[in-house]
Amino acid sequence: MKKKIKEKLKKIKMLILDVDGVLTDGSIVYSSGGEEVKTFNVHDGYGIEKLHHEGIKVGIITGRNSAIVEKRAKDLKIEDLAQGTIDKIPPAEAFAKKHKITFENIAFMGDDLFDIPLLQKVGLSAAPKNARKEVKRIVDIVTKHEGGKGAVRELIDMILDVQFTFK
Repeated sequence: MKKKIKEKLKKIKMLILDVDGVLTDGSIVYSSGGEEVKTFNVHDGYGIEKLHHEGIKVGIITGRNSAIVEKRAKDLKIEDLAQGTIDKIPPAEAFAKKHKITFENIAFMGDDLFDIPLLQKVGLSAAPKNARKEVKRIVDIVTKHEGGKGAVRELIDMILDVQFTFK
């Protein structure tokens, strides 16, 4: 890992995540009753619990509204949740103000074009392996795992390894 990336990882006090394509594989499935179904990765969830344990905040900002995302956030004790917002900078600013941190202390993982403005503003930007090529070109880290398949956990492990030397 490059020294510049390690320095950025050391400063992270909050991880903000997109949902579709990051916490999930990006698929939207509807049941026969019309309910939306999403699949989340248990390893990502455990990584989020590890971040909480170490005092690193976690937030979610997503362009869609979904009761499932609200439930997943509640299950993972994620208090900072913004749904239905394409412009992700204002909610990120609100999270930063609430926790008295700067954008330099925020890592954000996104996968699509509308994530780019926030990816360019945060201290550490990341994208899963299956992100849009335009996104992968501008981020600090592209994970080896795809969204919904351990990409979030991979990034979390990097943060924890650098800050707390977990192995």
